[in-house]
Amino acid sequence: MRYEFIVKDAVESDVVVQLPGLRSTQYPTGGTSLFGPLQDESEVQTLLARLGDLGLSVVEWRLLPD
Repeated sequence: MRYEFIVKDAVESDVVVQLPGLRSTQYPTGGTSLFGPLQDESEVQTLLARLGDLGLSVVEWRLLPD
């Protein structure tokens, strides 16, 4: 399953490197879109915690269509 996480601010490339398997792009209304495959809800929760540990504020997340 692929997920997208929208974070409030710009995410530097050195931070994205710490999130293996995710790609990033500037979000149209500001902030950053981080997206990529995750296996299950457990991985989603782990990633949400990791993003918080990195000081990133997640404003929205969603499952992407295949």
